[in-house]
Amino acid sequence: MLLNNFLGHLKTVTTHRHLVMKHCFRAGIPLNGLLHDLSKFSPTEFIPGVLYYQGTRSPNEREREITGYSKAWMHHKGRNRHHFEYWTDYNIKTKKLEPVRMPDKYIFEMFCDRVAASKTYNKEKYNDSCPLEYFLRAKHKRMIHEETCRKLEFLLRLLADKGEDAAFRFIRRQVRKNKFRKWS
Repeated sequence: MLLNNFLGHLKTVTTHRHLVMKHCFRAGIPLNGLLHDLSKFSPTEFIPGVLYYQGTRSPNEREREITGYSKAWMHHKGRNRHHFEYWTDYNIKTKKLEPVRMPDKYIFEMFCDRVAASKTYNKEKYNDSCPLEYFLRAKHKRMIHEETCRKLEFLLRLLADKGEDAAFRFIRRQVRKNKFRKWS
């Protein structure tokens, strides 16, 4: 069973990473794609990925169910800027942890990541609405900066309504124009 989990997790992580790289190249942010999720191969993330592997969802979900938290996820989100959870900081005025606006290149990578994750886990059931539906299911529960949330939802709706070609064309145009903050 452990060997099956090892091989299954390795295949899932590799398939997902290659899809993200493909999407990032298509989006005009190739360096983000090349560097995407390298921490998943660290022992802190990979070993729990094998131990909690199921093949139908993130092993981090199972780790949380068993232990009450995911050490692998905490490691991952702290090292990968394409996760909105990375972009939180202590606000000295409110004395609370609050979301911070993400730079657009990481929003674009997050979009690529979500599309790839939907394809990886939904397999043949995937359609261009899957990433938006997943996002909307928990939108009200997330601690995400308002502008970051709006931009990600805009991209996911563009994907759902007009397809991948339109979404990646839009992102490439934003990257080329370098007008990341003036869209949606």
